[in-house]
Amino acid sequence: MKWLLKLFDAMRPMFDEKKGVFRLFTPIFETAENIFFYPADRTKAFPHVRDPLDLKRYMGTVIVAMFPCVAAAVYYFGPRVLAMILMSYVVGGIVEVSFAIIRKGEIHEGFFVTGMIFPLVLPPSTPLWVVGVGIFFGTFFGKEVFGGTGRNIFNPALVGRIFVTIAFPTIMTSGWDAPGAWRGVADAVATATPMALFKTQHVLTPWFDLLIGNTAGSIGETFHLGIILGGIYLIYAKVCDWRIPAFYLGSVVLFSALGSSVPALEAKVAPPLFQLLGGGLLFGAMFMATDPVTSPSTKVGKWLFGVFCGLLTVLIRSFSGYVEGVMFSIVIMNAFAPLIDHVVLAVKYKEARTG
Repeated sequence: MKWLLKLFDAMRPMFDEKKGVFRLFTPIFETAENIFFYPADRTKAFPHVRDPLDLKRYMGTVIVAMFPCVAAAVYYFGPRVLAMILMSYVVGGIVEVSFAIIRKGEIHEGFFVTGMIFPLVLPPSTPLWVVGVGIFFGTFFGKEVFGGTGRNIFNPALVGRIFVTIAFPTIMTSGWDAPGAWRGVADAVATATPMALFKTQHVLTPWFDLLIGNTAGSIGETFHLGIILGGIYLIYAKVCDWRIPAFYLGSVVLFSALGSSVPALEAKVAPPLFQLLGGGLLFGAMFMATDPVTSPSTKVGKWLFGVFCGLLTVLIRSFSGYVEGVMFSIVIMNAFAPLIDHVVLAVKYKEARTG
């Protein structure tokens, strides 16, 4: 790789922020360089803190954890899944690069994760132009208007998902292809997702079909076995804190068990195992609720965040007009994350009294 390093060294003056001929495109050059090498800047004095988990590796680990979901999505719903991911990356990347050029700042690696998550929470038959509109809205209004990666209040992928759900309700509720339909091993279109079947007909899909992804649903949310493995990998790599998914899933189990045990509510509140495997709960708990930017930073705050996400998910699923409540619950709790941290810190570190 020495030849490539020499090439970057030779090109660096042309992308100098002050005198370079192509200084307008300095963020693109720096991003390309950092993909292959460590940044050229080095600290010159002590102390030095060594930690291999920088932003690039953090985002890379999350993407690796989602590979089983992507592979299963391609297997169940066809190569079109890759076209949806590509569209998401192209449009989201254009927005990210444009703002980096305008601000004369760096291109943050966060859009690699957002660009992957967003298409995975869409129905398989979502038109590519809707994918583009959704990721544009999510990246622009969910992140860039707040100042970019690290300053956003809400998860950008969820902002985009909620927008297309509200803006294109017919498209977002009629694109549920049956797994294997593209290979001719199933009917062309599934009648409904497992959560919709329970809400409208009180039908519980077999748990094994839910586990292996043999059901209709968003392209990355059906293969729950892969999601579980990816989530365990993230926790093992210490990329996500175990508290949020543990308390999120645990609270869903608790509240759904309580609700489904009441005779008057058993037709509305699904049992715990079905709640865990019947929709996008596992994907949301592992890959979206754990976003370090939009979730609390304190340990107590994390489990409070998880508990309230679980409560809202069960309430929305059971008593609202929507069959799924994960995306709404996480976005709502994103808004409360700073307040949760503030309250936790205020209680833990009370102001000293003088006089």
